[in-house]
Amino acid sequence: MTGKTLFDKIWDAHVVSEIKGGPSVLYIDKHLIHEVTSPQAFAGLEERDLKVFRPQNTVATPDHNVPTIDQHLPIKDELSRFQVSKLAENCKKHGITLYGLNHPYQGIVHVIGPQLGLTQPGMTIVCGDSHTSTHGAFGNVAFGIGTSEVEMVLATQCILQPKPKRMRINVEGELGEGVTAKDVVLYIISKISASGGTGYFIEYAGSAIRSLSMEGRMTVCNMSIESGARGGMIAPDEKTFDYIQGREFAPKGAEFDAAVARWKELYSDDDAVFDKEYTYEASDIEPMITYGTNPGMGTKIVSSVPSLDDIPKSEQSSYSKSLKYMQFEPGEALSGKPVDFVFVGSCTNGRIEDLRAFADFVKGKQKADNITAWIVPGSKQVEKQAKEEGLEEILNAAGFELRQPGCSACLAMNDDKIPEGALAVSTSNRNFEGRQGPGARTMLASPITAAAVAITGRIIDPRELMLSQKELA
Repeated sequence: MTGKTLFDKIWDAHVVSEIKGGPSVLYIDKHLIHEVTSPQAFAGLEERDLKVFRPQNTVATPDHNVPTIDQHLPIKDELSRFQVSKLAENCKKHGITLYGLNHPYQGIVHVIGPQLGLTQPGMTIVCGDSHTSTHGAFGNVAFGIGTSEVEMVLATQCILQPKPKRMRINVEGELGEGVTAKDVVLYIISKISASGGTGYFIEYAGSAIRSLSMEGRMTVCNMSIESGARGGMIAPDEKTFDYIQGREFAPKGAEFDAAVARWKELYSDDDAVFDKEYTYEASDIEPMITYGTNPGMGTKIVSSVPSLDDIPKSEQSSYSKSLKYMQFEPGEALSGKPVDFVFVGSCTNGRIEDLRAFADFVKGKQKADNITAWIVPGSKQVEKQAKEEGLEEILNAAGFELRQPGCSACLAMNDDKIPEGALAVSTSNRNFEGRQGPGARTMLASPITAAAVAITGRIIDPRELMLSQKELA
């Protein structure tokens, strides 16, 4: 009998029943909800006169539609205001824990889950949001679901789900200076493409992955969905246990010790078989940036936009369309291009480590005059920590402003929209046409690349500034 993958161990332990030749009925340990995908689900329960089956297993917070300034005032946008108030109404009616606006625990749903210790190894976690895969960094099966499935989980604490195939991506070796978790995942997606993970659940492994902090691992797992995968995960280790220990809803004392003993069993067996496997060398990864309209269209910042000859003939038409939208030419250099907006935040890079990295890079420097910058913490806790650590003072001195928590400019669902035609370097996860606003042009990059761009006003490899700083020292 062959061994099991980490994914199989967790999935199989949560199967309530299986439909022969069809999907499984999967039990869900933790259900996270927000204001955008939950109103219709609650309305569906009302129509059928159903209650939430296990309200204690659901946690809610508003994030997508909330403004990132003046959160103490009523929300101006009518739809956003309605959705946020409807979430509060539904949670109160059904006894669901809600961390509403101005609550100390409010924030982006995929930031607050790990922060509060709600996210733990071995769990199944779902949310009506594709980037639920973030939580897989803790060694669990976490994935996004649709509104009808949100209703299904609210009603039954289970979901009907086909079992994905298993993929393992190994990144071996030591990452170079200026190379971050964001660069790692952009590199991977550029290699396997924006559809290369379709039908799979990815386990990330290898020495370079293990070297990442928990926040870095969350960034990698967050963007699994951008390769078309159902989700991503990393086996838990001592870093995982240390991160969880002491958090608000983590097990305490002897219960924590017992939990760690269980969590240590969560790994892929040596003889486990994956349906597909890739291995990459960490030394090949450099600071990355996207140039097109899907996250797979990424390259080293020091490289040029690929020429048409580099693209398969069947894809050349869509490739040309993408470059036309981005106002780029095949073969042109990316370095030196002027940029209009910089956005630091989102469930990909809105954690305290991201703000620290950005602040450390801009310390003692000044924001370029041509740059509008939005620096948005992923939660109230991140905001509080950034202020306590003096990061806000550093940002202000360099010409930046720390905004209030929310999804912000990751998606055009709130007031933080990139204007039509403007070019933004963003630490978020998607660069689709119109993702950050109608006609907005988005280039995805790491927080330190965003910092280098914000200081110079143009696309630049952050290592250039790091090298000049060293020479001055």
